[in-house]
Amino acid sequence: MTGKKTLVLGASDNPSRYSYLAVNRLRSLGHPVVAIGRKPVRVADVNVETTPVQYDDVDTVTLYLNPAHQQPYYDYILSLKPKRIIFNPGAENEELEAKAKEKGIKTLEACTLVMLSTNQY
Repeated sequence: MTGKKTLVLGASDNPSRYSYLAVNRLRSLGHPVVAIGRKPVRVADVNVETTPVQYDDVDTVTLYLNPAHQQPYYDYILSLKPKRIIFNPGAENEELEAKAKEKGIKTLEACTLVMLSTNQY
């Protein structure tokens, strides 16, 4: 499969949530997706895990958690060694951005859905 392997952190099976829309859009465009959320659910053809899983070859981590809920995931996110982290609106976090940049990980304050719809993903 082609595409950029993406971890959606903060995934939800609620159709009104942007993380739900992102999983579906990423899959429809052929990107491999792994996901972590609060509930063990299924979105599109993706099983949402409730605890961190050590995935290989993660290109992008896209965050749908507010900064207060990101902290327990800092070490996990950095351990995946993604090429980039996308901080979706409401997920902006200077502390995590600084930690990522120290490790050579690109950070973007952007909207995954907009990036996908404008071919900037």
